[in-house]
Amino acid sequence: MSVTIGKDDHVRGPATAPATVLVYGDYECPYTRALELVMAAEAVSALAGPDAFWRMHDALFADQYDLEPGDLERQARAAGVDGRAYRKAMAAHQFAERVERDVQSGTANGVEGTPSIFINGERYHGGRNEGSLREAIASYT
Repeated sequence: MSVTIGKDDHVRGPATAPATVLVYGDYECPYTRALELVMAAEAVSALAGPDAFWRMHDALFADQYDLEPGDLERQARAAGVDGRAYRKAMAAHQFAERVERDVQSGTANGVEGTPSIFINGERYHGGRNEGSLREAIASYT
């Protein structure tokens, strides 16, 4: 199976990189949590840009115990989002459709759990430690 990076996918790093890693994840992996976490990250991206998305993304993984609505808003503000705009977007479920597209993309690519990792479009089944991932990525460069 080979996958491609779509225009809606969140990308970090140069488009000219010799290897592309696609990860389908969950902010409380391995168990699925409320859709609110993913919508929070999408709201941050839409309201403050892709750099803010990655700040929020990193904050959610860094502190997986502070994921209540108030915590999410605090993290969104820290990522550069206006609190009022964030609350309005979340109350309206403004990004539910975008999140559903991510879910459908994962399903179409055979994702059955998280994390699911693809390197240059090919599913990666190796070790989940940093050394194994670095070695696999290096094999593409």
